Amino acid sequence: MITVSGPAELLRDFVNTYDVETDTDDLTSPQALSDWLRGHGLEPDGADLALAKDLREGLRASLRHNHDAVAYTTPGPLETALAALPLRVALDGGTPRLVPADGAARRGLAQVVAMIAAAHADGTWPRLKVCVESTCQAAFIDASKNRSRAWCSMRVCGNRTKTRTYRARRQAEGPGMPA
Repeated sequence: MITVSGPAELLRDFVNTYDVETDTDDLTSPQALSDWLRGHGLEPDGADLALAKDLREGLRASLRHNHDAVAYTTPGPLETALAALPLRVALDGGTPRLVPADGAARRGLAQVVAMIAAAHADGTWPRLKVCVESTCQAAFIDASKNRSRAWCSMRVCGNRTKTRTYRARRQAEGPGMPA
């Protein structure tokens, strides 16, 4: 098992502020967003809640593509969110990194966007995925050696999917058919 931390964990946690299965959103107000940003070591600016949600759901849509590693077009809401959160390159000790542009509003969300580039740079971006179970859609970090994990949890979502497939196959075989 490979250990992953840093930008990938922050992006996973950000996407998971909305739980698809329970329809629970942790970002219910600008204050809740500021609290989340502060709790993750980011600047709790007067963040734009609608922009944060567009960024989050755009990221979720992008992470769906990390299962098959094919090129794709950035989803519209994500493209709009990225354009609204300007970044610049900073050289700290000669190492380039993206930081919010000087004077940029929404610095905390811009710091989240900078984590996308950081995850690409450290090689963890392809490991960020969204559970293929349609009722779940939770973001997770695929720490498997061959990067083939499809579910956030084999015990829960993987079992649901496999049980549905088994039942459908049994039903198609009809009653009295050998297993």
